[in-house]
Order: sequence, then C-alpha cells, then structure tokens
Amino acid sequence: MDLESADIFHPPIKRSITIAGHQTSITLEPLFWKLLKQASETRALPLNALVAQIDMQRLESDEPPGLATAIRLWLTYDLLGKSGKSD
Repeated sequence: MDLESADIFHPPIKRSITIAGHQTSITLEPLFWKLLKQASETRALPLNALVAQIDMQRLESDEPPGLATAIRLWLTYDLLGKSGKSD
C-alpha cells in the first residue's frame, strides 16, 4: 500500500458515489478508501458495485450501522478473513 505514515492519521475525506442509481456521500479515512479500492480491484468490480453489495448486506442486519461504519467493518472482516485462513 502506498500510504505514508502521516497519511494513516489523515482526517476523513468525503466522496460522492452512486449506489443503485442514487448519489450519496461517504466519509472515510484515506486508508479505508485505499483498502476499498484494492478490494474492488481484487474482485474485478467497480467501486460503486462493491459499495452497493456492502450496503445490501448492512441493510439485512437487525440493527444496520451507517454506511461508512459498515464499509470499515466489512473491510476489517475481509482482511481478517484473508489473514486468518491458517488460524
């Protein structure tokens, strides 16, 4: 990942994204934007398609978190799943 250590603590950045034909704004730290981009590239999906999938999954939850929180949780779970295969 091409983040410098100073970028890890950079404040959140707001970006607009289209999900299911609707424009929405998502505020994430640069680290999470980079991880989200990597996850979409790994899956050969456009970024908005991956976010739409995460959004659908969060809405199926009994107590859905906000979208930005859902993305952070999904990315963390995804990373733990990849690194935890041998555990």
